Amino acid sequence: MSTPSRQFLHRLLNAPGPSGFELGPARIWRTEAETFAEVRVDANGNSYATSGPRTASRARPSRLMFAGHIDEIGVMVTHVDEEGFLYFDPIGGWDTQIFVGQRVVLLGRGGEVAGVIGKPAIHLMKPEEREKASKVTDLWIDIGAANRAETLERIRVGDAGVLASTVQEFPNGRLVSRSIDNRAGAYVVLEALRLLAVDPPEVEVTAVATTQEEISHSGGGARPSAQGLEPVAAVVVDVTHATDYPGAEKKRHGEVKLGGGPVLTRGSAVSPVVFEMLLAAAEAEGIPYMLSAAPRATGTDADAIFTSHRGIPTGLVSIPNRYMHSPNEMVVWDDLEAAARLLAAFARRVTPDLDFVPR
Repeated sequence: MSTPSRQFLHRLLNAPGPSGFELGPARIWRTEAETFAEVRVDANGNSYATSGPRTASRARPSRLMFAGHIDEIGVMVTHVDEEGFLYFDPIGGWDTQIFVGQRVVLLGRGGEVAGVIGKPAIHLMKPEEREKASKVTDLWIDIGAANRAETLERIRVGDAGVLASTVQEFPNGRLVSRSIDNRAGAYVVLEALRLLAVDPPEVEVTAVATTQEEISHSGGGARPSAQGLEPVAAVVVDVTHATDYPGAEKKRHGEVKLGGGPVLTRGSAVSPVVFEMLLAAAEAEGIPYMLSAAPRATGTDADAIFTSHRGIPTGLVSIPNRYMHSPNEMVVWDDLEAAARLLAAFARRVTPDLDFVPR
């Protein structure tokens, strides 16, 4: 992984951008994409980068879509009390025990605002209270304000934020940060496009940094982006749970390890044609991979894209990730690089007349 690419991912991971408030990381993604692709953004905040040949004789070009969502889980301010303390609700799926004692960065009207999540100290709790798990309603955010008026000068109800965790490089190629779910996917799809800009495929490829996947009960940004692009096929890149930690139930969740390469999903919302092409590309290029089963929903943008328009043949490539939905998720650089190479190899196997209908 080149130094500029590593620095690009660091910038992506450090930029606060919870679902519905992805502007910061999306701008970073588009700025990087502009160095080698055509770039645009839509009304939903989805960012597009396009590279490859255009077929003038067709009504529209044969187009592949590579999608990785750029939002992350976070918090939203719901109330400001008279003393200036903030109350909040989660954005996306949280284990609420993680919130206790954390620092936060809120996206205020004048810029970023630092805060801490508070609860009574253990010395002030009754014995029975010490045994109870904390609920969000038991917690608050303190930004150091003296009263409500002072808080409202900087923060409004509806402002969003994230836990204040930044990137760290660990031994053995490990990368630790919040927002790896799924800036990793947004990063991989653009890195794949960077590879294709040097060695173009026969078809046009559009990488999309989609929005609002973490709260995508109706498809998030993936659905309108897929409907607008009408690609001949799509590959979604997201993270998946690594099960190489103490006590992991591999019988329930599969065997997925850091450094084992990207995970190829079979089952729900996955085209068997796209899956087999991804598998063949990995084996031909000597790219390590693992397999995952999805008998029901995948829980990713693939669910929305697969059923968009008149149906879009979709594949799902996932990056092994420890400690998902925490301020310290962990992935391995080699898996990110392998996933980008796999997408590029897949794209080069697609021809303008390729039939993705399973037969």
